[in-house]
Amino acid sequence: MTIFIAIYITIVGLLFGSFFNVVGLRVPLGESVIHPPSRCGSCNTRLGAKDMVPVFSYMFSKGKCRHCGVKFSPVYPLFEAAAGLLFLWMFLRFGLTGAMAIGIVLASLCVIVTVADLKYMRIPNKVLLFFAPILIVLRFVFMDAAWWHYILGGVFGGGLILLIVLLTKGGMGMGDVKLFALCGFVLGIGPAILAFMLACAFGTIVGLILIASKIVQRKQPVPFGPWLALGTLIAYLYGTQIISGYFSLIG
Repeated sequence: MTIFIAIYITIVGLLFGSFFNVVGLRVPLGESVIHPPSRCGSCNTRLGAKDMVPVFSYMFSKGKCRHCGVKFSPVYPLFEAAAGLLFLWMFLRFGLTGAMAIGIVLASLCVIVTVADLKYMRIPNKVLLFFAPILIVLRFVFMDAAWWHYILGGVFGGGLILLIVLLTKGGMGMGDVKLFALCGFVLGIGPAILAFMLACAFGTIVGLILIASKIVQRKQPVPFGPWLALGTLIAYLYGTQIISGYFSLIG
């Protein structure tokens, strides 16, 4: 039975991942996520059902439009697959529990934010405002620590990034502040600190690689939202174990 549930959740994640791409690419531009229907950006041909099967349509068409042959961006299947795998991961980690529900909603937010921030270097308020009440209600319904633990996480997350924004005079944006305030609330204070440390580590390592590869210039701005999202997901999934393991090593 478990394997059938896992397959079902993965398929749901893939389908939602396709929609998350649309949200992440259209909402920052103020466009509707419903109209117009998806079309090829080159020949403007409306995509049919066979063109919109998550991941598989891209694979079978070799990443090209069936009508004009122009290549599609690999962003689409990448984030479709990411959503499917994250939904599955949350199920395998937590089972059919409240923690899984929170994890799936959190993963959905992180995928959309990553798409938007990588494309436009913006984290849309509309996306955060949609997810915030859902995550807040879920967290208060499914608490595994005292309520103040989550309040402190939110204050730490938003306050720390806001301080960085003020000190760097724009090194990060207010979208990062609001994103990590929400993520910090969901995580709680301990995992929120871990998430920030992971985000900084990943961002620094990848940034150095990109600079060394001359893909980006030394002072060229790069989005930090994806690293906050990655750090948040790792901390949500394994934060307790990582923190406990750290203190057992130094204890």
